[in-house]
Amino acid sequence: MRHKIAVAGGTGVLGRHVVEAAGRRGYDVVTLAHSRGVDLVSGTGLDGTLDDVVAVVDVTSVQTQSARASEQFYRAVTTNLLRAEKAAGVGHHVALSIVGADEAPYGYYAGKVLQERLVTQSDVPWSLLRATQFHEFAGQIMERLRFGPFVVVPRMRSQPVAAAEVAGRLVDLVDAGPSGRVRDLGGPREEDAADMVRALRAVTGATAWIVHVPFPGALGRALRDGTLVASSSADHGTQTYTDWLRSQR
Repeated sequence: MRHKIAVAGGTGVLGRHVVEAAGRRGYDVVTLAHSRGVDLVSGTGLDGTLDDVVAVVDVTSVQTQSARASEQFYRAVTTNLLRAEKAAGVGHHVALSIVGADEAPYGYYAGKVLQERLVTQSDVPWSLLRATQFHEFAGQIMERLRFGPFVVVPRMRSQPVAAAEVAGRLVDLVDAGPSGRVRDLGGPREEDAADMVRALRAVTGATAWIVHVPFPGALGRALRDGTLVASSSADHGTQTYTDWLRSQR
C-alpha cells in the first residue's frame, strides 16, 4: 500500500523538489497550495484534504522583510495545518526552518522563529530541519533588490545548499518518522553573495550594476558575522553553487 503525504507549499522552489523526491520514494503526494484550491492562510479548502495522510511537509514561504507580516503568515499557516492534522489524525508534521533564525529573529526570520515554537509546542509529533539559503538565493536577490539598473547585494556570509538536497533530507525525515530537531543542513562551502550574483548575471546575460553594501542594524550584523551559516557539526550538501549553475544551463 502506498502511503500518502501532503506537501504544503508544494508548487514553490523547494516544494516542487519535495513532491518529486516523495514520488520517487513511492509516496502518493497531495499538494497544498493556493493554485490547488487550498488557502493555507485562511484555511479554506484544507478540511478533508488530509484524510489518510501519514505526514505533512511544510515548506511554505512568504516574500516579505517585515517581521509583523512574516509572523502573521506563519502563525496562520502553521496553526491551520496543525489543527487540520490533529483533526485528521496525521501522525507527523515535518517543518523546514532556517539555520540561525533563533539567533537573528528579525524581519522575515521572526516568522520562522514563531513557526518553530508553534510546531514544537503542538500535540502533533514533529520533525524540524534547519537549512541555509538555497542556490536560488542569488536569483532572488536580483529579482527583489533590483532598483533600475542596480542590484543591491548585502555583505554577508552565505553557505548555499541545493534545494533538491534539502528536499531529499525532508523526505528522509518522513521515512524516519517524528525525529524532533535534527542536525542542521548547510551547503558544501561558503560563497560571496556578490560573486554569486555576478556569476548568475554572466550565465543569464542579465545587465545590472552590482552594489555590494552592508545592511544596517542587528539583521545586517547577523548576515555578516556567520550567524546564518551552518556550524562544523552540521550536515553539509555536496552540490556547489558553481555545479548548480552548470546544471541550470
